[in-house]
Amino acid sequence: MFDLPLPIHPTTGPRGFSPVFAVGDADPNHPFALTLSRRRPADLMSGRAAPLVLARFATLADAMQGAIDHAEGMATDATPQLLAILDRDERLVLAGADSDHAVAWCHPVTSAAEARGVVTEASQLRAQAGRATAWAEPDLAQRLRHRADLLDGRLVDPLWRAFAARALQVAA
Repeated sequence: MFDLPLPIHPTTGPRGFSPVFAVGDADPNHPFALTLSRRRPADLMSGRAAPLVLARFATLADAMQGAIDHAEGMATDATPQLLAILDRDERLVLAGADSDHAVAWCHPVTSAAEARGVVTEASQLRAQAGRATAWAEPDLAQRLRHRADLLDGRLVDPLWRAFAARALQVAA
């Protein structure tokens, strides 16, 4: 999902949320973009499924802190959202789900073989979600799709895998 090159268009933020970022984070020269996945059916059908840029940051550490700030600003009853940090070439650097005022980071895959396994498992989960939808189980389908999205979040660009894994170790 996030490893495909998609156009990133700066926006003011998603509906119902005012970002808590410092002024100046919209600088297009900053190399890291904190994005929010748009996976609603209406966005997919309209062609607006490209990630929504919440803010731009000069360093990965700042982008990670921006993701945490975003998670802290979410309502406690909000559905978990998938956040991703992309580099200026729109490659996935790091992804995570915000929930309970924190970010659960997805640990990057370490090899191409592991990436293939993750893609296979995510595809199976999406197939199960399709069956759950057909069986009139929308909550189960949503949970399965979210799990598949979390797996996709592990598909960090090979250029960033080691760096992202080290950043998560340092952050822990």
